[in-house]
Amino acid sequence: MRIQTDYKNIWKIAYPIIIGSVAQNIIALTDTAFLGHLSEIALGAAAIATIFYFAVVMLGWGFGLGTQIVIARRYGEGNYARIGKTFDHAFYFLLILALVLLGFMLIQAPAILKGIVKSNAIFHASTDYISVRAWGILFACVNLLFRAFYIGIAKTKVISWSTAFMAVINIFFDYALIFGKFGMPEMGIKGAALASVIAEACVLVFFLLFTFRKTPMRKYKLFSFPKIDKELYVRLLKVSFPMMIQNFLALSCWFVFFLFVEKMGERELAISNIIRSIYVLIMVPVWAFASAANTLVSQVLGEGESNEVIPIIFRTIKLSFLAVFALVGISMISPELVISIYTEEVGLIAATKPVLYVIFGAALLFPIGITLFQGVSGTGNTFHAMLIEIVVLACYLGGVYTLIEVFKLSISGVWISEYFYVVFLACGSWLYLRFANWKGSKV
Repeated sequence: MRIQTDYKNIWKIAYPIIIGSVAQNIIALTDTAFLGHLSEIALGAAAIATIFYFAVVMLGWGFGLGTQIVIARRYGEGNYARIGKTFDHAFYFLLILALVLLGFMLIQAPAILKGIVKSNAIFHASTDYISVRAWGILFACVNLLFRAFYIGIAKTKVISWSTAFMAVINIFFDYALIFGKFGMPEMGIKGAALASVIAEACVLVFFLLFTFRKTPMRKYKLFSFPKIDKELYVRLLKVSFPMMIQNFLALSCWFVFFLFVEKMGERELAISNIIRSIYVLIMVPVWAFASAANTLVSQVLGEGESNEVIPIIFRTIKLSFLAVFALVGISMISPELVISIYTEEVGLIAATKPVLYVIFGAALLFPIGITLFQGVSGTGNTFHAMLIEIVVLACYLGGVYTLIEVFKLSISGVWISEYFYVVFLACGSWLYLRFANWKGSKV
């Protein structure tokens, strides 16, 4: 059956991911809002700790994305039995990776944070958060595999259901454990971390139940647990390893950005955490449509229809831009109302508003940059995608350093660095798709 690549099918794949991502970001929003009402210290510490956590988890996320590309390619080829074998081999790898990352977080994270965080209050609150949140890695890595499988076969509704379920669980336990409600202990920032771990565990149970009951496991030969196929691992790692490094570096650079901001002051860090939460929410459709483009590019290449790649990317950019334009337009009607979700302090709201206007402009460019970049990854040439990302991140960090240390700009000026990132990413990705030889790539 020929893969459909029209606007309708792009939307069909993307909208469940959008719904799931909205739910995921509601989790981030409620974390930030609850902690913002707790204290500015808790708000700033959560920003540092959360980005540090996700920088580490990005290694698992990168392997999951590589697995998604391979699964989508096998789906396009009609080689369904090979999908299950790929899934099982990825499961072996991610289980071991999760244990390694957990050990790293528990043993090394405090020492790393101690050496790079200026404020003692921020440091202690951050380590409190990570000491609990680290346990969620065990569940998160397996959840990433299920996400890769369902996006790879373009059955994305389960992503929205699972993440909505996760949001409900997380919000309930956030409120209960941060503030000590419903007979539960008052844990403050540790409560936010524990709520996230509980939610991750519940989602894993959801994925398992859904897969065993609703997914044609015989068709895909899931959970057959075959013997180790070295050749398959070579293929998986060839695609996934560059994405692991790429995603780790991307989040690490954002972590470095927040370390620069933390040295500017606790108020600037609190502002940036609010902006981060709003920014990520606006970016939801960008990442969802980009995932759809990534999957469809890999699927049509599996069918041998390389001429469909560029049209898929440009259709996706149009849909993604319209969605972001709508969100930015709604937010501009009353930016104070948006910011007040996170804090009631008038001074903090006023200081955050100029930064919000800066990111609105950048957000309108991201549908172009991210979709083009995910198109590069979807071709299976993830090593070249990693090289593009490394060059772009180097330019980005250079821009951040210049804005803070050389020009001594305010926090709103520092966030201009987002424009550096997206413009360089878009240009690098377009040049690759335009001039490189990617049409015969194998995964």
